[in-house]
Amino acid sequence: MHPTTLMKRIVFTLLFLIPGVIKAQGPPPTAKIPVKTHYFNKQVTDNYRWLEYLGDSSVQAWYKSQGSYTDSVLKRVPGCGKFYNQLMQLDKLSGIVRSRVIMQSDRYFYLLRKPGERVGSLYYRQGKSGQETLLFDPSTFKNDSGKTYSIAYFLANDQGNKVAVGVSAGGAEVATIRVLNVDTKKWFSESIYPSWFGVSGWTKDGNAFLYTLQNTDDAASMDFITNTRSMLHVPGTDPAGDREIFSRSKYPELGIKSEDLLFVFFSEDYKYIFGSIAGVSNELNIVYAPAVELSQDRIKWKKLLSPADQVTSICSYNNKLYMLSHSNASNFKVLVTDLLKPDVKNAKTVQAEGPLKIESISRTKDYLYLTFSDGITSSISEMNLKTGKITPMQVPGKGQLFITPYNYQSNEALVSLTSWNIPFTLYDYNALTRAMTKSVFHTEIQYEGLDQIEVKEVEVRSHDGVMVPLSIIYKKGTTLNGNNSCVLEGYGAYGYSYTPAFRLGTYALVRMGAVIAIAHVRGGGEKGEAWYRAGFKTTKPNTWKDFIACAEYLIKEGYTSKQRIAGTGTSAGGIMVSRAITDRPDLFAAAVCNVGCANALRMEDAPNGPNNTKEFGTVKDSSDCMALIEMDGLFHVRDTQKYPAVLCATGMNDPRVPPWQPGKFAAALQQSSSSGKPVLLRVDYDNGHFTDDKSVSYKAFADTWGFMMWQTGHPAFVVR
Repeated sequence: MHPTTLMKRIVFTLLFLIPGVIKAQGPPPTAKIPVKTHYFNKQVTDNYRWLEYLGDSSVQAWYKSQGSYTDSVLKRVPGCGKFYNQLMQLDKLSGIVRSRVIMQSDRYFYLLRKPGERVGSLYYRQGKSGQETLLFDPSTFKNDSGKTYSIAYFLANDQGNKVAVGVSAGGAEVATIRVLNVDTKKWFSESIYPSWFGVSGWTKDGNAFLYTLQNTDDAASMDFITNTRSMLHVPGTDPAGDREIFSRSKYPELGIKSEDLLFVFFSEDYKYIFGSIAGVSNELNIVYAPAVELSQDRIKWKKLLSPADQVTSICSYNNKLYMLSHSNASNFKVLVTDLLKPDVKNAKTVQAEGPLKIESISRTKDYLYLTFSDGITSSISEMNLKTGKITPMQVPGKGQLFITPYNYQSNEALVSLTSWNIPFTLYDYNALTRAMTKSVFHTEIQYEGLDQIEVKEVEVRSHDGVMVPLSIIYKKGTTLNGNNSCVLEGYGAYGYSYTPAFRLGTYALVRMGAVIAIAHVRGGGEKGEAWYRAGFKTTKPNTWKDFIACAEYLIKEGYTSKQRIAGTGTSAGGIMVSRAITDRPDLFAAAVCNVGCANALRMEDAPNGPNNTKEFGTVKDSSDCMALIEMDGLFHVRDTQKYPAVLCATGMNDPRVPPWQPGKFAAALQQSSSSGKPVLLRVDYDNGHFTDDKSVSYKAFADTWGFMMWQTGHPAFVVR
């Protein structure tokens, strides 16, 4: 009998023939249906494979019952509801928030969210200080599903008279592309769907745009992101007639794989088109051709960059290609080569590797910007593209800096500054005058008690003697007696640096006396490429062992205790937290696996899985496979072990990590843990991997973090 057929009978019996089962003490029951698989010389038993069949009604019934049970439990924690109300109130006090600002032909386009609004709307100004004009409010988008719509992406043409907008529903990320005439504020009649990755560029004349098209919007389908195609669309025409510009089928000679994500974009001066063969790897894989060939049926693509070149970012200027590379440079270097005759291997170094990691490069009309970071604090230098001279910029404060050029036709840029205790602040920068002033797009916000938030940056000795950065955020005057509720966060994947940023949830909890800590574990990029590779595939155990070392440090130094510390990881951070609590269940009072990868061995069989084999490994390779088994939280759950309280969370519209990843982990813990502590699965039907809808995202934060506060004994969350 097929596993799902058997489960229909079991679930029907358990949930519908036994009165009051959902109201009973403990979570709804889950059947074990063993599936044995041999991975090379190792046999693995998966008792919960049946939970992967999301299209089956009995499986959906299981998720709904788990979600209902979790909701009923969290409703009995009064602190969760109060915390949600507090976050919504703080959000209303945050004022108008403007983001994603771009400038085209002296028109500034951006998202604007007013206090209390769930999502942002698209606005523009004629001139930086012009009147604020509403272009599109996504709440007015056709809605027959009851879901909240949000703007996933938007891009205006150089003339500023047309803007392509991607609109998504319920946190699904996959969007419908619509085109708006800015002058008349009327939509073109056509829609393009589905497009997760959106619009990659307008033609120079502003009359057509490039976009990436998917074959299906079904996030549970293995075809979800396979064989993507880059298309050219002329507004006002039927998308069925759009021309295919870049695809696996059209250019088989390029060796494109089915899981590769394809984009075509223009060089900043429109002289060239670049075809990007992308995925989760940071290293670029790019072909290119003169832009005039875009009008031809077949483009004569030439190889520009291969992953072996170890280039992660590019900018072009006057037939020159500037490249950010980690080739023999763990902290990265900046190279330049001639696009007329590119020679990446012999490219000239314009900025050598130094003690600080070069995080990014970007450019305005005449300047190239280099952002440096020690993992916590940023600095920016600008290079005059005409003279080659590099000069450090004077920045307004200490923290994490981002510089975003308004466009490539001006020398103006938007600079943002933030840190753990510094709200996002926007500055306008003019490279010609070197002046930096508060931006007209910034809204001044005065949060109470910011001066009472202490931040300490330390380094912790890990299991092998390596020093791991740890950020600790707490209220001044906190007594280090081990009695503080503490949440330890981490990520550690893709070379992503967990950089400082102000968050309302952290601010609120710290003011309530909680300690929040961020472990900058290996697998991230805080200390350069070598740091990333030290938590990658076969070296992945360093990621959760660094996390464990940071937890032990917080306990030793009196910030918290074993009874009051919780660990949390999101997405790929699910590997870290699931293995930390299965490796050291005695160390944590609670944990949250938030939309987390907790079943790494099976990730390859998820729609987004084949691409992620580049990051975590493939079961087809013996070394990778053993590493996947080692990093798999689910297969390290042991019967009768006393595990901490655990909340797993998923969004049913998640295109990145399928619901069964955290779902199976929750099921295994519910069956195996002997501690008597709750194991819950939070199921959100209005969310995906994340969402711009603040009412949904704050509710998720209040539930997950409230759960950790409850289980670590914070007085505001104790159930009486």
